[in-house]
Amino acid sequence: MLLAGEEWAARFEGFRREAWRLETLPQYLMPQEAEELQAFRDGARIDPATVHNEYTNRLRRQVTEGRVQGRVHIVTRPLSEYLRFEFSQYYRPHLLAGEQIRILDVTDRTNPLEGVQDFWMFDQSEVVLMNYEPDGKQINREVFEGDVAQFIEYQRIAVAESVPFEEFVKGLEF
Repeated sequence: MLLAGEEWAARFEGFRREAWRLETLPQYLMPQEAEELQAFRDGARIDPATVHNEYTNRLRRQVTEGRVQGRVHIVTRPLSEYLRFEFSQYYRPHLLAGEQIRILDVTDRTNPLEGVQDFWMFDQSEVVLMNYEPDGKQINREVFEGDVAQFIEYQRIAVAESVPFEEFVKGLEF
């Protein structure tokens, strides 16, 4: 089953304990980000502490409800322009709003999740595969039909092999 619109948004309202994401790509081509990405290229930077939007407000509410949202992003250095943008404009404000963000740097090591695709997992019971073109353009979101045990293991590995976002970016300029 493919997910879009309200069915997709409902996953973020309906989870009880945890929504968790694995990101594997060096860039995501999202049309709604084009203007912000261009501003970033032109030197515009935000104060992450002042960001209040639908996403950060939802994260703050989830924290007060005892629900966790987290992610691990697999990266290699040097960071792509998109990753520098994403880290500066999104990850920092999301972290302040309560998202648990970790980075798995595989620059000088074997990727323990080689070949695993992007996905979201909700309450360790439902997995949504995030399907992308190689350049990062999203194709669709697809509910995984099968045993989610392998994805729970992917999450365990990703968390164990990664570091907190703030530790990874310490001293980096965006």
